[in-house]
Amino acid sequence: MAGLRERKKEETRRRIAATAWRLFAERGFEAVTVNEIAEAAQVAKATLFSYFPTKESLALQGVGDDDLAGIVTGRAPGSTPLGALRAHFRALAAGPMTGLDPEALVSRVRVIFDSPALSNATNSLLYQQRERLAQALSAELGERTAVLAAAQISASVVTLQEGFFRRLADGTSPADARARLGEEIELAFDLLTYGLGGHDQHDEHGEHGRRNGHDRHGQDGHDGHHGHDQGVQRNQRGQ
Repeated sequence: MAGLRERKKEETRRRIAATAWRLFAERGFEAVTVNEIAEAAQVAKATLFSYFPTKESLALQGVGDDDLAGIVTGRAPGSTPLGALRAHFRALAAGPMTGLDPEALVSRVRVIFDSPALSNATNSLLYQQRERLAQALSAELGERTAVLAAAQISASVVTLQEGFFRRLADGTSPADARARLGEEIELAFDLLTYGLGGHDQHDEHGEHGRRNGHDRHGQDGHDGHHGHDQGVQRNQRGQ
């Protein structure tokens, strides 16, 4: 019986979310009320709020869900924070897009981009994500350095995601958008690791290595990135 109840709850949750997103896509986030969503989903307003405490939470499922702090604290022994994060996002870009409906995703992205309220709520969620990352980094970097490092990392991650979603919204195929995302992940983490001043020299050798079948990024998780993510720290000291 417990399993049946859980399945019914999940079905209800999905129905509410799907109904809300259909209405948001048709009329925009601000124009749709919670009462309208509940009525269209055939649930009581109190039931809707038991699944989604705010209208914004209905629209922002998945935003800020990347557990950057957990990736850092749970990384393998000998790997660096940047190496672990690079490996995580590299795997996401290369992995299968199972269950992803590109049209639905594009619709959601457009609703969020077009809504000032959702843009503000998104910024709040991403700030919380950045704060958690700073806490995870503080033990090994110190509080001040951790705050600055988390800001740089978070800004890079958000920029990568925004670029991917905007390309989809502009009509780029999912395959092409993912290929571009994979390239930009490598560039972003090179910049974080080596700093802007050291990127040109590294890029010259890195491109040469990749053309000859040797991916210099393969050592990200170990001492190939200096073991201490020195590029991020050089940027923070202004060197």
